[in-house]
Amino acid sequence: MELMVPVKDGEVWAHDSGEPGGPGSGAGAAAPPLVLLHPGVADSRVWDGILPRLTQERRVIRYDARAYGRSPAPTTSFTLVEDLTAVLDHFDVARAFLVGSSMGGTTAIGLALADPARVAGLALLVPGITGNPDFVMAEFTAEVGRLAQAGDMDGIAALVLRTSAAAGTGDDSEVRALIGAVIPAWFAVHPHQVPDPPAFDRLGELDVPCVLALGERDDPEVVRCNEEMAARIPGCRLVRLRGSDHFPTLREPDAVVDVIREAYAAAR
Repeated sequence: MELMVPVKDGEVWAHDSGEPGGPGSGAGAAAPPLVLLHPGVADSRVWDGILPRLTQERRVIRYDARAYGRSPAPTTSFTLVEDLTAVLDHFDVARAFLVGSSMGGTTAIGLALADPARVAGLALLVPGITGNPDFVMAEFTAEVGRLAQAGDMDGIAALVLRTSAAAGTGDDSEVRALIGAVIPAWFAVHPHQVPDPPAFDRLGELDVPCVLALGERDDPEVVRCNEEMAARIPGCRLVRLRGSDHFPTLREPDAVVDVIREAYAAAR
């Protein structure tokens, strides 16, 4: 079932797979659903390749953040954690297992700190984080600003491919399409998105099962940040995906499914 879900002063596109086996089957009905949170370099289509395997086992909810994919652009201020909470409320989900990639990882951690009772566990894929003073991507941000000022959207896409998609081969058409589709979203949300509170120095407060997977071919600054995040999260297991960059669901889908299954098995 796909639908538009109301969030503060707006709406987002969402999809709910329902219970595995169909309504009333009871298969997994008492278990927390998987909620998939996409990265800032792609919309929710980034999950398409692994979605069938996940929905066979669990109820799966995914959605497009504001301005991404099928969700309209924001017109007023919002935060990503507030929107995630609104989606969970809409689907009457009291506790969820969160699978967050990059930006989605930032959101998952934010909710786990703000409202730990709603989070049964975390599977973090190349996650971002708020509040890390050493993780600023200053050169990348400055170059995006320069290219944007020049109106060079193709240049921004090429920059993202160089920094975040180094594991690609050939023309990497799927990744190119995802990146090209989300660049307008970056500029649409920029005037309205309010950052969630700093979380880096609070990672030691997390009290949920967690597996963090980094891509060894990702930007070195992201790799270093992910290593330190895993070290700060109590009991977190770090998984190194040797063939992945910032698109692990496309580069190593089998390994990503294994990470999600492992983390979910420890959920509580």
